[in-house]
Amino acid sequence: MWAQVRCGIEPRTLAALAVVLAAAGVFAAYHFWTGRPQTVRAPAREEPVAAAAPRERGRAAAPPAAPAPPARGVVVVDVSGKVRHPGIRRLPPGSRVVDALEAAGGPSPGVDMTGLNRARVLTDGEQIVVGAPPNAPAPGASPAGGPPRPGAGGGPVSLNSATAEQLDALPGVGPVLARHIVDYRTEHGGFRSVEELRRVNGIGARRFADLSALVQP
Repeated sequence: MWAQVRCGIEPRTLAALAVVLAAAGVFAAYHFWTGRPQTVRAPAREEPVAAAAPRERGRAAAPPAAPAPPARGVVVVDVSGKVRHPGIRRLPPGSRVVDALEAAGGPSPGVDMTGLNRARVLTDGEQIVVGAPPNAPAPGASPAGGPPRPGAGGGPVSLNSATAEQLDALPGVGPVLARHIVDYRTEHGGFRSVEELRRVNGIGARRFADLSALVQP
């Protein structure tokens, strides 16, 4: 009544104004209430997730797998003399002389094996001469241990057992050609005949004619 008399507002207008003011008050109170600071609680720990993390870290930190062990080596020996199949033989480490003889087909019938220790462990690069008398010089070597003398006194030089130095002493054979002969012998498992010498790089018909009488398989 006071507002109506004082301001000249009609009752209906006054009622509408009261409703608007009440709605504004409610709206302001709502925003004030929702905008107040609130206490935030930390989430509870989940044991399965925490337990899984160390396993993931463990897999990531695991050391790399150890590399595969290298392939085992071989022992390369030269079996020559009175055997069925002379030549280069490749055997497992720890093999003995008897194993090299078996790999070469065994000794020829009636060969005197005296002085040959068949139980000895092989060493890489050695030469086994079967049927040679004890303390006999190598084929093509001089009795006094001097430089090789191919074809002199000791007979033809063995293509399957002679060293590169002994082959170098042959007429018309230098260090390069001697190395070609040794490489061919290693690659093909030895010479089976003197004629096979023609297949060596650097040996033509004329040089073969000079060497054929001085060498043997």
